[in-house]
Amino acid sequence: MFPLDSPWNISFAGCGFLGIYHVGVASCLQEQAPFLVENAQHVYGASAGALTASALVSGACMGATGAQIIDVAKEARKRFLGPMHPSFNVVKIMRTLLLRMLPPDAYSKATGKLGISLTRVTDGENVLVSHFSCNEELVQACVCSTFIPVYSGLIPPTFQGVRYVDGGISDNLPQYELKNTITVSPFSGESDICPRDASSTNLHELRFTNTSIQFTLSNLYRVSRALFPPDVMKTMCEQGYKDALRFLKKNGLLQFRCPHRPLHNSDEEAKQNIENEDGEERQREELVPDAPSSVEDHIFEHLPPQLHRALVEACRERQSPLKSLSNMFPIRMLSTILLPYTLPLESALSQSIRLLEWLPDVQEDVGWIKEQTVKVLKYVLHHASRSVSQQVSARLSNQLSLRHSQSAPAASSAASLLPGWVSGGSSSMLDAIQRLEQYQRQLFVGLACINLDLRGSFCSGPTSPTSTSTSTSTHPATQEEMDEGLTMRPLHPWTAI
Repeated sequence: MFPLDSPWNISFAGCGFLGIYHVGVASCLQEQAPFLVENAQHVYGASAGALTASALVSGACMGATGAQIIDVAKEARKRFLGPMHPSFNVVKIMRTLLLRMLPPDAYSKATGKLGISLTRVTDGENVLVSHFSCNEELVQACVCSTFIPVYSGLIPPTFQGVRYVDGGISDNLPQYELKNTITVSPFSGESDICPRDASSTNLHELRFTNTSIQFTLSNLYRVSRALFPPDVMKTMCEQGYKDALRFLKKNGLLQFRCPHRPLHNSDEEAKQNIENEDGEERQREELVPDAPSSVEDHIFEHLPPQLHRALVEACRERQSPLKSLSNMFPIRMLSTILLPYTLPLESALSQSIRLLEWLPDVQEDVGWIKEQTVKVLKYVLHHASRSVSQQVSARLSNQLSLRHSQSAPAASSAASLLPGWVSGGSSSMLDAIQRLEQYQRQLFVGLACINLDLRGSFCSGPTSPTSTSTSTSTHPATQEEMDEGLTMRPLHPWTAI
């Protein structure tokens, strides 16, 4: 059971052209449980959900809202490239749709209760806007919330002097984490009101900025049609109505005030028929483009008469002689063949019209473009200089370490063993140390020679006088040679006499 003793909120997820699903949900809430809308503390919306939330809070006609969304989809489908065609200006079409849809006092009803999710361009943060001074500000907030970069244009729109883009980029389901928030999404997942596919028990899901999307074939079809209008707009609207009706019935929030079909004579019979149709719904796959028209008409009768008539009228193809001629196969083949020639002309014409419409805002937009260009250049130069400095410092450190490793063996001396404050003091101390090392090496060589001479003198034995006299007479020696050959001998007795 849904607790009504504490405040609650309603949040509509962003979904592109699938926003017709939200129209069915909002229509069911208005018809079957109006107190949920009237007593809700806040009603949030992102992207396409902001359009439905604005219409719901301001009390706009849901039938007219759904019809205008279908008209926009038909306008996009009749072009060769769909919404990507240069002549399809989605921002202009959206602004015209909102100004036509909202009542004159919409901004006063929306202030304080409606929350529109926006993404700030400067830092990418999410902003919830809930205060509006006029209808133009409310429309501009909705335009900013539905602006997809590149898809909708290159220059983001402004709201109260700040540039914003699609709110679904930063938060596609605003305030979903709050307690008692009724979340609405056209994708099968964990939202309170969402389609229940036949394979909805799949545990694999994708979280796109707080929106739960399960991996099912039906969800793949919905995602592929979010930016390109599908052919089953009416089916999606009725799907939203049925899913909202199921949520109300599950939580005991139904308040049937009057039957929507003459076949329903009592509330019990209406509930029984709804349960039977829910059982039939589980047996077939939701949102199949080629579903039988009889089943669609049978389920579509649940919608309120006003919404029913508006959607039927919007979905009906208006026939005219020129349209019938353009739908002929030879004409379509000829237009396809001439497309390489007609597309540049249409692009040039549409760009010229957009340029003329852009003239009042040229100065402001050009200033913003210049500012953003300077910021981008500064960012690129800053990162480029940082990377270059890092590379240069790395190379210098590598070269210094290589030179140090090459000169390390030659520099291994007693001076290298001294502390840094000694070696860095003065060059005179280093010179004294080097001279001391030289003296030590010379002294070691002299001591080694003296040691060898002493060993030679001690090892030589005693000689006879005859041999001595003979050697002295035959080989006269110099004083130096005699000094080198001095030996210590004991005196004989005959020499003493």
